[in-house]
Amino acid sequence: MADYTYMTKEGYEKLKTELDVLKTVKRQEIAAAIAEAREKGDLSENAEYKAAKDEQGMLEMKISQLDGKLAQVRLLDASQVDASKVSLLTTVRIKNLKNDKELKYTIVPESESDIKNKKISSSSPVGEGLLGKKVGDKAEVQTPRGVIEFEILEITVE
Repeated sequence: MADYTYMTKEGYEKLKTELDVLKTVKRQEIAAAIAEAREKGDLSENAEYKAAKDEQGMLEMKISQLDGKLAQVRLLDASQVDASKVSLLTTVRIKNLKNDKELKYTIVPESESDIKNKKISSSSPVGEGLLGKKVGDKAEVQTPRGVIEFEILEITVE
């Protein structure tokens, strides 16, 4: 069974750009550091050489992880999203029934969550509590501070 990673086109492009930088720029920087350390003589006692080789190993591991992640990506298309219920890529306006405050969040894959930009992960407590709900539904969300009840006011796809 394949383990997919769902992403928006924007998230995919950001990850692909990061991978490209690691494969080109960072690899060249580390290769240059290794070459420079090699020129300093005895490699068995050369801390700079060891550090550069360790950094190279970490870089290759990260490249491998990103390659694997990109191979498992399934792109989400906002034009195919059903706005009748809360799901990935929907923007939901909710009211906290405890304090009557209204909030607006876009539900995104975990790798793209960004609370500053009002993007919450579908696997976060609030995201999980809202998934599948429709306008008018109430959602009880278990948070570290206890249960919070929200009312779904509006669902849109932006």
